[in-house]
Amino acid sequence: MANFDKGAGVKFPPPLVHVGWMIIGAVLQKFFPTDMGIPIDHQYWGLGMVMGGFLLLFYIHKIFQKAKTNIKPWKPTSNIITTGIYAYSRNPIYVAFNIFPIGLGIFFDNLWVLGSFLPAAFTIYYIAIKKEETYLETTFGEEYLDYKKKVRRWI
Repeated sequence: MANFDKGAGVKFPPPLVHVGWMIIGAVLQKFFPTDMGIPIDHQYWGLGMVMGGFLLLFYIHKIFQKAKTNIKPWKPTSNIITTGIYAYSRNPIYVAFNIFPIGLGIFFDNLWVLGSFLPAAFTIYYIAIKKEETYLETTFGEEYLDYKKKVRRWI
C-alpha cells in the first residue's frame, strides 16, 4: 500500500519533462533538419499558442488558489476541483504543458520540437498522472471515481 501522507508521490516536476523532450527535439533538428514549410507570417500563430498556454496556466493557478488546494503534485490535495476547465479535462495543466512544444514547433518551424509533446505526454502519464489518479482514488474514493467517469483525462 502506498503512503500518501505527502501527496501523490510525484518526484520529478512535470514541466521539466516537456523541457527535456523539447531540448531533444532541438538537438535532433541540428542533426536531422526538417521543417514543415510554415510561412513566416503563419509561424506567429505558434507564439500565440505559447501565450495561450501561459494564460491557461495562470487561470488554473488561480483556480487552485481559490480552492485552497495544492497545485504541486508532490503535495497533498485537500479537495477535487470539478468546475471551470476541470469540468472538461481532468488534466488541463498537462494539456497546457503540451501546448508549449506545439506552439514553439510552429513558431520555429521545427517538426522535432512540435512532435516532442507526444513522448512528453506519455512520460507524464507514467511519472505523474497514474500516481495522481491512484492518490485521488484512494483519498477521495467514490467522489473522484464519479468525476473520472464524467470527465476525460485530456480533452
